[in-house]
Amino acid sequence: MAHRAKLYLDGPISRRSPKTRELELPISETFESGLLAASPWWAVYTRHQHEKVVAEMLSAKDFEVFLPLYESTRRWKDRRKVLHLPLFPCYLFVRGGIDRKLQVVTTPGIHMILYRGDRVAIIPDREIEAIQRAADGPCRVEPHPFLKCGTRVRVTRGSLEGVEGILIRKKNLYRLVLSVDMLAQSVAVEVHAGDVEPCSGGVDRAARNSPVYLDRNRVLNVSSARIAAL
Repeated sequence: MAHRAKLYLDGPISRRSPKTRELELPISETFESGLLAASPWWAVYTRHQHEKVVAEMLSAKDFEVFLPLYESTRRWKDRRKVLHLPLFPCYLFVRGGIDRKLQVVTTPGIHMILYRGDRVAIIPDREIEAIQRAADGPCRVEPHPFLKCGTRVRVTRGSLEGVEGILIRKKNLYRLVLSVDMLAQSVAVEVHAGDVEPCSGGVDRAARNSPVYLDRNRVLNVSSARIAAL
């Protein structure tokens, strides 16, 4: 069951009741609209700590918005608090509506739309789907330094079945690293080593030099000397 975060906004907000100022959002929230499912995803860059407010304003303009969040516990001497923070700080994803770019860039809190050359940069559906399933699933997910090389595996069971990523080990836990290449950012979600298998093509040389990899027979290989250094 997905955790739920609460947003407190200063403007008129909730679709359920225009009088309420408190809107409940799941950790991974996709605002629904009438746009076609086949429309591409793209990304916008926002002001620091304005991601949630911007997501709401774009949703009010009938854009479909995806803002993945994760839980972070902050501790003080006398208390602790669970915060729901963006997995990709200063970024959020929009589906469709590329012909309405002016409505996006004139939204308060948005710096720019991400471009590749002279065209809006498209985020592959498989990358967005993997992040959605990780954020909505029962396992802990958190930001991770961008990672391109390593043992590429596929999850064979559970809420992430079929998702591909790079397997790493940190202390006694295994994590699947998922990336959004356009942002050069990654997230990591906890997985069980028995729930993954190598992707077709086996293990490359770079992966064999990493602390942990799976061979063709799904045997977990660990370099204890390298792991001890982590």
